[in-house]
Amino acid sequence: MGTPETNREPCPDRILDDIGGAFAMGAVGGSAFHFIKGIYNSPAGARLSGGAQYVRMNVPRVGGSFAVWGGLYSTFDCAMVYARQKEDPWNSIISGAATGGLLAMRQGLRASARSALAGGVILGLIEGMGIVLNKVSSAAQSEQQMLMEVASSVPAGGTMGQIFGQSVPETSSGSEAGSGSWFGGLFGNGKKKESEDKSGSKTQILESFDAPPVPTYEF
Repeated sequence: MGTPETNREPCPDRILDDIGGAFAMGAVGGSAFHFIKGIYNSPAGARLSGGAQYVRMNVPRVGGSFAVWGGLYSTFDCAMVYARQKEDPWNSIISGAATGGLLAMRQGLRASARSALAGGVILGLIEGMGIVLNKVSSAAQSEQQMLMEVASSVPAGGTMGQIFGQSVPETSSGSEAGSGSWFGGLFGNGKKKESEDKSGSKTQILESFDAPPVPTYEF
């Protein structure tokens, strides 16, 4: 599984991709926010039209602001990739700080420094969460792969306990299992007696057909 940096578009295309994604995110989020704000501030009977008017007036500005931020961030990111010749979270952190500082430059040096610090911290938190999630998903994937390899190495008649060195009780045969259980004792004894009766049927039949004693006619 690749890192978030390697899964992104290459640098020239990354700028346009981030501009479009940032504009869409700002448009969707701004539409929901300003529509609710317009409904709340509009008088009764004109709440839906007021919400729609708020969306038309404010959403293009919000989407454009997000697009400008995304375009500057991607530009600084590509510049850092070109300068450092590698992709890592530091590029994103420095790009976020540079973007925040540049956008607040008109408000003075102090405001620009505060905005740069805030942008670097926010991008650092985002990159840290991405690294943690990437490690967790990689660990889960490796554990699942290990379990699949262990399961595939189990022999045809074996069990998982034999792989890990645990003793596995041997299963008894059908006749022994049947005789040990309650139903097996109930029906198994009948089968045993029936088999004994069948085996001794010849002798019983022969004994029942013994010749009677010969009568004597001496008086």
